Amino acid sequence: MEQYNVTGMSCAACQARVEKAVSKVPGVTSCAVSLLTNSMGVEGDAAPEAIVRAVESAGYGASPKRAADAAKTSAQTGEDELADRETPVLRRRLIVSLCLLAPLMYLSMGHMMLGWSLPHFFDDNHVAMGLAQMLLAAAVMLVNKKFFVSGFQSAVHGAPNMDTLVAMGSGVSFAWSVWVLFAMTRAVVDGDRAAVMGYMMDFYFESAAMILALITVGKLLEARSKGRTTDALKGLMRLAPQTAVLLRGGAEVRVPIGEVRRGDVFVVRPGESIPVDGTVLEGQSAVNEAALTGESIPVDKAAGDTVSAATINQSGYLRCEARRVGEDTTLAQIIRMVSDAAATKAPIAKAADRVSGVFVPVVIGIAAVTLLLWLLAGQTAGYALARAISVLVISCPCALGLATPVAIMVGNGMGAKNGVLFKTAVSLEETGKVDIVALDKTGTITRGEPEVTSLAPAEGVSEEELLSCAASLESKSEHPLAGAVLREAEKRGVRTEEVSDFAALPGNGVAAALDGVRLLGGSVKYMETQLPLPDDVRARADALAEAGNTPLLFARDGRLLGVIAVADVLKEDSPQAITELQNMGIRVVMLTGDNERTARAIGKQAGVDEVISGVLPDGKEEVIRALQKQGKVAMVGDGINDAPALTRADVGIAIGAGTDVAIDAADVVLMKSRLSDVPAAVRLSRATLRNIHENLFWAFFYNAVCIPLAAGAFVQLGLTLNPMVGAAAMSLSSFCVVTNALRLNWFNLRDASHDKPKKKSKIQAEPEKMKEEPQMANTITLDVEGMMCQHCEARVKKALEAVEGVVSATASHESNTAVVETNGSVAPESLKAAVEAQDYKVLGVR
Repeated sequence: MEQYNVTGMSCAACQARVEKAVSKVPGVTSCAVSLLTNSMGVEGDAAPEAIVRAVESAGYGASPKRAADAAKTSAQTGEDELADRETPVLRRRLIVSLCLLAPLMYLSMGHMMLGWSLPHFFDDNHVAMGLAQMLLAAAVMLVNKKFFVSGFQSAVHGAPNMDTLVAMGSGVSFAWSVWVLFAMTRAVVDGDRAAVMGYMMDFYFESAAMILALITVGKLLEARSKGRTTDALKGLMRLAPQTAVLLRGGAEVRVPIGEVRRGDVFVVRPGESIPVDGTVLEGQSAVNEAALTGESIPVDKAAGDTVSAATINQSGYLRCEARRVGEDTTLAQIIRMVSDAAATKAPIAKAADRVSGVFVPVVIGIAAVTLLLWLLAGQTAGYALARAISVLVISCPCALGLATPVAIMVGNGMGAKNGVLFKTAVSLEETGKVDIVALDKTGTITRGEPEVTSLAPAEGVSEEELLSCAASLESKSEHPLAGAVLREAEKRGVRTEEVSDFAALPGNGVAAALDGVRLLGGSVKYMETQLPLPDDVRARADALAEAGNTPLLFARDGRLLGVIAVADVLKEDSPQAITELQNMGIRVVMLTGDNERTARAIGKQAGVDEVISGVLPDGKEEVIRALQKQGKVAMVGDGINDAPALTRADVGIAIGAGTDVAIDAADVVLMKSRLSDVPAAVRLSRATLRNIHENLFWAFFYNAVCIPLAAGAFVQLGLTLNPMVGAAAMSLSSFCVVTNALRLNWFNLRDASHDKPKKKSKIQAEPEKMKEEPQMANTITLDVEGMMCQHCEARVKKALEAVEGVVSATASHESNTAVVETNGSVAPESLKAAVEAQDYKVLGVR
């Protein structure tokens, strides 16, 4: 998406005009204009020059957004573009207008309504009083000439806007009053005192000036409020450090951030911001990443860990190597994502856009009809004109145009501050509408790496002795489960010994010698071939497997030492997050490639509504497609193999610690690997959508009630509107809409106390049927020896699916088989070779 700055827009009608003009340019596939940020996002291959010409031909100005130059970061440039330049100008205009308006109101109303005395030279000199009012009103109109220039330019281009309504209301009031002044002058010459006094009551000079002053008040309030809607984005931009301390020639040199290049070595002292994304080369510290993730607890960093720009080094000295600089840093990507989202449109805005596109011409038509009807009804020209002017100045297309974008901007900013990034306005709207959330198991519900969950030493053996022998035996193994045992030993401070004659044995086992004594370890199936296993040990191993664990048995010198259970454990917040989703009326489905026994055990721990096991990477996309028949589906994942499913889902949500491919494919990005951010994203989406509905209701209700009131439809009830009151009401309408959107700044994403359920899906998922539907006619089954856990299954699946012609594969360490679906052109020998290349043995092919 290419972004442009747009100048000259004043209301939703202008926005619609620019969108219409740019959409007609050949090569433009989509265009979204934001009245809030005076920007435009364009997709397609049209030349920037053609787009700028189209905008200018519509009567507005446009320029491509500037890229960051060498001395500025993109964040600095973006903050300059978001700076509130409108408020100071409006404030000066308002002050001058009020200084001129005060004597005008004194001359026109002070002596009549309040009995204030006038200067002696105005005694019985009504023409002089009229001339003074005319000059003061003209001065106010000159100060606020922007309304007239913009309004009449838009009208000339066939796209009248809000400024056109204001200019017509004020201009007609002034022109009518000038005509009355000339008529009164003639009456003075004729000596018709009664006519002179009648004409004095028909002056609308104060209305002409007051309309402009009140609209300027409204514009000022609106500008100030609109400026606050981008506070979150500007706050992110201000986080970008301006300098960095580089190591050059052994000396520390402070340079502007724009001079940092990939590969430079920089240092960060306690209390300083990290300037760019990098990798720690030396040092240890706690880094506060709240600016990017919303997580207030500092994260420990050591050599080899990554650090991000704008995070705060809190305790130690760090020496790092720059990896991503300038617009490639995490902070710059967040800013770009939030900015791009503001440049897109939510589907709910389409109704308001359609109304805004025809609003001003319709209002002008209503004003003309109002004038004509009152004249036909026998009212005076002054009365009829007052009603028509009231219709012009009370009508407000701005409230319609601002109803959606201000809420989207504030909602996006709130999400960014809390580590929840919506890529587009569409994703922000749709996230709150989901009926089903499909969760990938590994890395999303679980931590993604195996951990020791329990130790059960045999009688007469201590936990330390069991863990020491197991860690010593596994120290030379590269199996993922071995890593879990070693990490547990390190965490407990258990000493490991050097072993010899290490061997990975067929049938899920390892063996080695320690001080001449033979150590064995492996699965129940393997260990029962090496030594007799008591019934209670078998029962305990079965119970652990039923609970989703992989039981590992260890023996020394032919004697069983005990059982160590290893599993990919749940993240701490997963059960609570799933409960919160369910409390919102959302059905939670877990997708996993694990066998059904393991999958159901983990699903039960997590509390999901449904478990779909044995799902292959390409199968996830098919499951999402099937779930979409029941309602809107959000897919949450973190791996490359989740990308097709993330793209297929109505809303794709990527865990921030996941791969770049998954993040690119997603609609929503969670900066932290917290599943609790998923209900937070849904909660924020629903709050934003609710705010938009409130804004649209106010905008439509205001115009539906106030236009008939201004036209005099309720005169019989004694209800009429003076043009000045109408202008005040118009000023407040947009202000109310923007102020309502700002309430989102106080919304708590993580407060589940107000969650309300949605209507649940009528159709219940049928995972078994999905699994039983034949994918392809050609199925090959391999008998595989050596698999002992789901990680082994994953390695075998990955190897088989890499073979050309394989459609899908599934493996089971419990049945020691791998089932492969092919397109009919795969030789069994190639499948066997792929499996054995992963150090597993193929006993047969069926």
